[in-house]
Amino acid sequence: MGTAAGEAAYFQRGSLFWFTVIALSMGYYTWVVFWPQSIPYQSLGPLGPLTQYLVDHHHTLMRKGYWLAWLIHVGESLYAMVLCKYKGISNGRAQLLWFIQTFLFGIASLSILIAYRPKRQKQT
Repeated sequence: MGTAAGEAAYFQRGSLFWFTVIALSMGYYTWVVFWPQSIPYQSLGPLGPLTQYLVDHHHTLMRKGYWLAWLIHVGESLYAMVLCKYKGISNGRAQLLWFIQTFLFGIASLSILIAYRPKRQKQT
């Protein structure tokens, strides 16, 4: 009985490594899209010239890509809610945590939920 309650509230935080990589990448992407004039391109090593080229030649595409990335995260978050229901995660707090974590970190979170295999109770 305790197992079913535990499964209803299942939540697992994702990898700190991937969350750091994603947070830094999305932070940099945000900076490039909204404040490209403030980026110290010459101080970024090989990333500097690449970023400068993208800003100078493809800024509109980058802006659209930025919003597309967030739209994909919204879709992943909504799918996480479907998976919660399908996998028996009915605790509201656990569902909210999955939604927020997946919105912020995308597939790094969603892959954990996809891999989760709840124990199915045998019907007698």
